[in-house]
Amino acid sequence: MSYLKQTGALFFAICVSSCAMLETNAVPPDNLEPLEFNRNQLVEQAVTGEIRQPFQASPPYRVSPDGDVKSLPGTGSITYNFRVGDSAVDMSGDHVEPSVSITNHDDSDQRALNVMSSVGNHVRVVSGEASGAEGTVIGKHGGIENVMVEFDDEVYDDLVIGDRMQLRVVGMGMEAENGHDLALRNMDPSLVDALNENGMGLDADGTLYVPVTHKIPAKIMGSGLGQSHVESGDYDIQMFDESIVEDYNLDELRFGDIVAITDADHSHGRIYKRDAVSIGVVVHGISRVAGHGPGVTSLIASPEGHIEPYLDEDANLKNLLDLR
Repeated sequence: MSYLKQTGALFFAICVSSCAMLETNAVPPDNLEPLEFNRNQLVEQAVTGEIRQPFQASPPYRVSPDGDVKSLPGTGSITYNFRVGDSAVDMSGDHVEPSVSITNHDDSDQRALNVMSSVGNHVRVVSGEASGAEGTVIGKHGGIENVMVEFDDEVYDDLVIGDRMQLRVVGMGMEAENGHDLALRNMDPSLVDALNENGMGLDADGTLYVPVTHKIPAKIMGSGLGQSHVESGDYDIQMFDESIVEDYNLDELRFGDIVAITDADHSHGRIYKRDAVSIGVVVHGISRVAGHGPGVTSLIASPEGHIEPYLDEDANLKNLLDLR
């Protein structure tokens, strides 16, 4: 093969592996129509939870796919230095939950808290020194069934393990009133409004344009696949392939990032479906355990691919909901 043919073949291979994402980056058109939903039909109720003690298994080891063993902080607790907007990757932790993790000890109460909570829900501390402080739901985590809450900086020093909180949960039962085949999940109306105000909307053909920080292929998604519903839990991004991490800028993932998962349908359970697109938010940190990684709570899905995600580094809950 001649030198020109060799270099041409090499350039083509590089473009296939590294330039594919650039080809699909959309530019939202002008005059997008806001996403509308059944706002006046949504039921607003109260649920409670309390700050959870950190969880550690016995023995406290995390074993990586290559056999490396480490003991690391994990889920639960008040996490002072990793919060919404901070890195979900650059940490010595495993499945770390940002900000404040709350739960209930009774299974039925725990299920109500996790299933009914929506990202953006209002939270109020109702016991302890921080009583009266207000926060915002920023995600929920499967398996451990915790809900994560963000507060202003000055609140954290007054919080104590066991402090109780009451949430005004609204968003469950949300349905789109325009667009095509859109499933809306785990979102407070305030989050939909914030996305509409910051670049989300429908074009004349009914395609929903959504600002995201990352576009992630379904082929690297792990734990959470196959669940029968997305009203609780999350879906993990595997980061064990260094070339994939580089191609998709996964080392830049932050808590609160709005991300797109391509060829994935989160309308009900989480499945692989070619051309489907699902939107979610990063809710817990990196993991060393096989099949796990930063977790994503599902927000919007289109099984037929009527979502066009476009890259916007500001598409993070910290900015959208004016947190911290």
